[in-house]
Amino acid sequence: MTTRPRRRDRPAELTARHAERDVLDRLVDAVRAGQSRVLVVHGEPGIGKSALLDYLAGQASSCRVVRVAGVQPEMELVFAGLHQLCAPLLAYLDRIPALQCQALRTAFGISAGLPPDRLLVGLGVLSLLSEAAGEQPLICLVDDAQWLDQASAQALGFVARR
Repeated sequence: MTTRPRRRDRPAELTARHAERDVLDRLVDAVRAGQSRVLVVHGEPGIGKSALLDYLAGQASSCRVVRVAGVQPEMELVFAGLHQLCAPLLAYLDRIPALQCQALRTAFGISAGLPPDRLLVGLGVLSLLSEAAGEQPLICLVDDAQWLDQASAQALGFVARR
């Protein structure tokens, strides 16, 4: 018997998991209402965390969804995960404070320079996400966070706490 692989461009079918879907639906409603939320989905490998994130993305009509999926081969590439998440939002770079903008430009390899201050990178990501969310509700999905590079994980943690 063969199983059909799940396509990443369609939300996963979630039969049951009513409580989890209800939490995710309320999160989307809150974001649409202009509220900021952070939710961590954790558990053992294979229990359906990615399927829940796919469900959330599928429910987020009228919201902009940006995603990052940590991958083990990129764990040593500083800011690789952050770049994956923020790349669709780079049009907002010129709207954030100059020092934060320069830190992100350097972190993402757009501009040359010394390694940027990690606080400025975190603040830059926060400003970048805020600018994007000012135009349209924004949902950021982080999958397989255990495989993110340390610098990206730190910056995303910084942003999530704010």
